[in-house]
Amino acid sequence: MKFLVLSDIHCREGVIDWANDLAIRHQADGFLVLGDITHFGPASWADEFLSKLNGPSYAVPGNCDPYGTIEEIQKHAICLHGKKVRIGERMFGGWGGANTSIFNTPFEMPEEEILKGLRPIMERDMVLITHCPPYSFNDFTVARRHAGSIAIHTLVDEFRPSAVISGHIHEARGIIEENGILYMNPGAAKNGLSAILEVDSGVRGILLDPVSEHLPGGS
Repeated sequence: MKFLVLSDIHCREGVIDWANDLAIRHQADGFLVLGDITHFGPASWADEFLSKLNGPSYAVPGNCDPYGTIEEIQKHAICLHGKKVRIGERMFGGWGGANTSIFNTPFEMPEEEILKGLRPIMERDMVLITHCPPYSFNDFTVARRHAGSIAIHTLVDEFRPSAVISGHIHEARGIIEENGILYMNPGAAKNGLSAILEVDSGVRGILLDPVSEHLPGGS
C-alpha cells in the first residue's frame, strides 16, 4: 500500500486540492495525517479538511489542535490517537498531541501520560503514527535542541516498530533509518512539504520535492 503523508497543515486551505492532486499523481491508496490540522482551532476545520480528501484517511491530532479535534477527525477519518487498526497486512497505531513545552499549546501532556496511553497499543513491526517525534529523531529545532518525546523514544526502543512517522518540528524534515526502524518527518504541508510511505513486506519512505510538486496556495 502507498500513503501520502501530511503534517502541520495549520488551516492552510490550499493544501486540500494540492494533496488530492499529489495523491492521484503518486497513486496513493490513502492519506496519513500527522496532526496540527488546525491552527489553535476551530476544531471543526479538521472535519472540513478530512472530508475533502479523496481517499481513506488515518489521522492523529497535533499539539495546536484543541481537544475537540478528536471528535471532528472521527467524522471522516480513522482517528489513531490511542488506537491501532490493521491496514492490509500491517498494524498501524498512533498518538497525537505533544509532550509538555514552554509554549503551552492546547494538546500537550506530561511524558508519563504519553507512556501510559501509548504502551497498550504498541507492538513489534507496526507502523507508529505520532504528531510528536521520539526524542533525538527528526526533532532538532532552530533553537538547537531536541524537542521530541522521551516516552515515545522509550517505547520505540522496547517494541521496535517498523516505522515511526511524525511531524511537529517543521524544520526537522528528514528520513533516518537506524537499527531496522524507519523514522520520517514529511515536513509542514502548509509549506508545500509531504512524503510517501510505502508499506508491503517492508516499509519505505520518500520525501517529495516541494519544487516539482508545487506549493499549496490559500491562506
